[in-house]
Amino acid sequence: MSNTIVKSLVIASSVAAAVAVNTGTVAAQATDKCFGVALAGANDCAAGPGTTCAGTSAVDYQGNAWSKVPAGSCETTKVPGMDADGSERFGSLEALLRDIPA
Repeated sequence: MSNTIVKSLVIASSVAAAVAVNTGTVAAQATDKCFGVALAGANDCAAGPGTTCAGTSAVDYQGNAWSKVPAGSCETTKVPGMDADGSERFGSLEALLRDIPA
């Protein structure tokens, strides 16, 4: 083989290895189930009463619907609106009783 072909193969192998390592890192990122942060129809699976699985939440920020978020970020994820007591609304690691459709 010529030096040009060998160099091309080495470069291609290096690029492929870098992509494989990067993809593995992204896939292994830790996540948490975060309740009360999903938009209507955009929740991940098991949303609670009135829903069956992914994409079945009925209202924005439904308290018993969850989405996966990067680990450690759930309870600092702010959502629009205010809670009944006037406080700001954030995601929760446990199901919430807010915005549950009738």
